[in-house]
Amino acid sequence: MGTKKTQKESEMLVGELKRRSRKALELAKKAILAEKTESKEVQEALEHYTLYWNDFTHPGLFSIACEAVGTDPDSVLPVQAAMTMVAAAFDIHDDIIDKSKAKHGVPTVFGKFGKDVALLLGDAFLIEGLMLFDESLAELPRAKMKEALRTLKVALFELGNAHALELDMKYGGEVLPDAYMRVLEMKASSIEGDMRIGALVGGGTRSEIDSLTRFGRILGILATLREEFIDVFEVEEMDHRIRSECLPLPILYAMKDEKSGIKIQKLVSKERITRKDIDELVDCIFRAKSVMELKKKMQNLVTDSFQLVSGVRNEASKKLLRKLTQNALEDL
Repeated sequence: MGTKKTQKESEMLVGELKRRSRKALELAKKAILAEKTESKEVQEALEHYTLYWNDFTHPGLFSIACEAVGTDPDSVLPVQAAMTMVAAAFDIHDDIIDKSKAKHGVPTVFGKFGKDVALLLGDAFLIEGLMLFDESLAELPRAKMKEALRTLKVALFELGNAHALELDMKYGGEVLPDAYMRVLEMKASSIEGDMRIGALVGGGTRSEIDSLTRFGRILGILATLREEFIDVFEVEEMDHRIRSECLPLPILYAMKDEKSGIKIQKLVSKERITRKDIDELVDCIFRAKSVMELKKKMQNLVTDSFQLVSGVRNEASKKLLRKLTQNALEDL
């Protein structure tokens, strides 16, 4: 999966997001590591997490939104760092929910130290992040400060509700694709929040803030849907999804087709999935009419996103935002 041109474009986008995230991530690491704990195990878990902590999505998108409305992201670096810490808290807690013991070949806090330590560490990141967020807004006008706080609250509550609904689905029997699609749309609230707060503290106009907010929701949906497709291609990830999470959305839609559904059910019911099984799953998925309709919906979202950023004042940011949504469709 993936042509050389697509891989080069993806690498460029990731590199740009990493560049934009570097300072905020360094500040976030410095702040959380300064909070020493008397528990040796929790301290070790903190050092383990920060060693491999390389979130570039949330701080990177915040930076682009801020720059898109004409402000240097470095001028609001503490806000960017605070949101990075809050995102880390949810990342650590999500690993407990999903029973993810490793990511990209590295043990998660849950996988290496267990549930209790992971819960405590996630709490620490959340507390530190929220405190820094509140402190970093102090110089803003009161109305803008209250809006930023409310934006973060709304985004986190919607994200939490999405995970709660997903839990109900995992343990409640049959998962309907349209219901799971709604959960994925709700998960996009985190990226929507990144973009809205970035535009807000960057001094954007009301029109710019609203447009970048809606763009953030679309980008979040597209990024999540792309991951759902990618998971189907990876043996280890598919095996984990079958045993511990909901099946990827493309599979759920493809199972609506009676003939494909029977074949897919047999494949995902096997004790251990193989590369050959993955190839058969992929074949079933991309033949399904419902999956074709899903891809068409994604294309329409890209078109909508282009329109939303048409009025962005910073041309470089506009081009970058369009590349981010367009990239979500590459090779699918």
